[in-house]
Amino acid sequence: MATSSLASAAQSSDSEMALKRKSNDVGCNYCISVDAENMDKIQCIECGKKMSGEVYRIKERSTHIRGNVASSTKASKEDQELCKNAINEAKLKKKRKKYEDEELRSQVNIHNYLDEEDMKSPRGLSHMDKFASPISPDACSSSEKSKLRELNINEALSKQRSDVVKEYMSRWVYEADISFDSVELDSFKLMVEAIGQFGTGLVPPTRYEMTEPYLKKETDRTKDLLKRHEEEWKLNGCSIITNDWSDRKRRNIINLCVNSRLGSVFLSSKDFTHIAHTSEIIFGYVDNCIEEVGLDNVVQIVIGNAANNMGIAKLLKGKRPKIFWTSCAANTIDLMLESIAKQQRFQKIIDQAKTLTIFLYAHSNVLTLMRSHIKKKNIVRPGVTRFASTFLTLQSIHEKRVQLKTMFGSHEWEECNFSKSVEGKVAYTIVMSMDFWNGVTFCLQVFTPLIKVFRIVDGDRKPSMGFVYGEFVQAKEEIKIALNNLPKIYESIIEVIDAWIKDRLDSPLHLMAYVLNPFYHYKNPLLHLNKDISLGVLDCLDVLFPGDIDLQNIIMSEEFPKYREKKSIFGQALAEKACSLNDAKFDPVNWWSNFGAITPNLQRLAMKILSLASSSSCCERNWSEFEEVHTENINRLSSNQLNNYMFVRFNAILMSKQKREKDRNDVEVLLSHDSTHAQEWIVDGIDDDDVGDVEEHRSPTPKYRKIRELYEDDFESEDEEINENEDE
Repeated sequence: MATSSLASAAQSSDSEMALKRKSNDVGCNYCISVDAENMDKIQCIECGKKMSGEVYRIKERSTHIRGNVASSTKASKEDQELCKNAINEAKLKKKRKKYEDEELRSQVNIHNYLDEEDMKSPRGLSHMDKFASPISPDACSSSEKSKLRELNINEALSKQRSDVVKEYMSRWVYEADISFDSVELDSFKLMVEAIGQFGTGLVPPTRYEMTEPYLKKETDRTKDLLKRHEEEWKLNGCSIITNDWSDRKRRNIINLCVNSRLGSVFLSSKDFTHIAHTSEIIFGYVDNCIEEVGLDNVVQIVIGNAANNMGIAKLLKGKRPKIFWTSCAANTIDLMLESIAKQQRFQKIIDQAKTLTIFLYAHSNVLTLMRSHIKKKNIVRPGVTRFASTFLTLQSIHEKRVQLKTMFGSHEWEECNFSKSVEGKVAYTIVMSMDFWNGVTFCLQVFTPLIKVFRIVDGDRKPSMGFVYGEFVQAKEEIKIALNNLPKIYESIIEVIDAWIKDRLDSPLHLMAYVLNPFYHYKNPLLHLNKDISLGVLDCLDVLFPGDIDLQNIIMSEEFPKYREKKSIFGQALAEKACSLNDAKFDPVNWWSNFGAITPNLQRLAMKILSLASSSSCCERNWSEFEEVHTENINRLSSNQLNNYMFVRFNAILMSKQKREKDRNDVEVLLSHDSTHAQEWIVDGIDDDDVGDVEEHRSPTPKYRKIRELYEDDFESEDEEINENEDE
């Protein structure tokens, strides 16, 4: 098999992977774990010294920070600098978090009718303390010992009072069945600060006040916050994202969001349970949204691959010829991967892996034994789609192959009653089979390049329209290279990829975005000679500027040649350097803003197209919140109240997520905290019909919720082990 050399290389490094700590922390490059049972026992790679503690100790040792551990005499200047920077970054991150919290709380000021001197927050422990200055060693004339004693007493009493208040808060959270994550919301912190400033005697709002005047105020406030999004829609255009799903009661809901460079905004949601899902009905709903957003602002409609959605595309082209229809890229890639996985050579390996995981999770004793060998982690990794779960689980099995082999070769396994069962013997044979591990490696070789595209289109870190077509071109080349450029091995795979791309992800809009992305333009000077791409560019101009031949001619005859031939500013070394690396910081829209001034019409066109999203992930990621809203209690609200509540709730969620993920580059977008799509990996005897329609990209499957659930705490990425106290 083409993967034999890679499999042997992977086998030779098994022993290292067993002890290598899984973390992005730079300190892990300088140590290994010496005890597979206790990962806190580590050994310095540079000098061989063994010690107990976190990776932070290794960084202290390399940086020559005294106090906790002896300094390393073999650490190079480069190593010292790397570790020092890592320690400083951790400290700055903690300080920045503290500063952001303080800045957030400072936004609350209910005493705006008082003089500035009277607006100071109460610091004391009695009513008189409201008028006294806070305890300060510099402000007191007594001895240092006396000052510290007073300060310690104040801190002790303050902590006791704080504990009592937190007990009341926690009690309310428990009784109201509120998610513990809610206390991390900025709105909760603002509420606490406002209550603290008010003091005693505050009367909470009534149910009527929350559903009428205050809901109306919050709706108006949310609309004000979204005005900058509306300005962006007018400036660079936007996409209308549609997505339908079914909740636990099999009610069919269609959501509409508007996406632009600034992020996604929830627009509306409608229950179509008792309405025929015809193309005309759904198109009418979407068309009303187009009118609301503004016809001149909407560039494209992103929709799923269901049959009725295909009919919407024809209606849209007839009534709104200037607006593109594009298939959801994430949904299309998921279906593409599912089709490849059904081929015999992949299906066999996936079935064996499922047989193994079903056995491991079916028996408590076996599950306990497995977790003792893999440090209480799960093998099954739930993903945002069925295939995402398949890929993540195969990847997880491959990473833990050494621990699994150790488990099935251990004395505990021999004494286990299930080792004598038929299922146990089958699982043992799978784990000890070299053909199985070669097959897993082969699957990952083929799936990984396509999963890379999936991550790009499914993430919200930057607009993805400019990367879809180009990343598929690169993914196909990577698959061919991984399979040793043997056509008999890769041809059937490439055929499936091309079949799913055709008429879905190769529209004139995708091709124009590919050409205008400088990352691909500067890498491939022959890109513009491709016949399909040239025709796609012309078709895209004809849709965006119908009948305006003069403008089309200016773009194609005067401005486009300057970009294509890298004339003037396009030929400068800085312009090429700025788009040489497709990392998290690279944004083609910013590139055009900096270097496209000599071609103003092409610049405006590029910024509009490259600002677009390519999938409906922004809608799909909030299904759990949507389901909470569509409950019997919430549905007691009037239609207008329900719409306002949903508008406020979902836009708050979207804005909060965008704020949290803005500075995070290590988020695994495929990983899910909902085990729905992973249940088939731990439960036997369920037909494919029970799993849910494959075209429902992320629709929940209620039946799975009744079966054994995976531990959600184990779903956190194993490559993101963060010690919050390591900088202390």
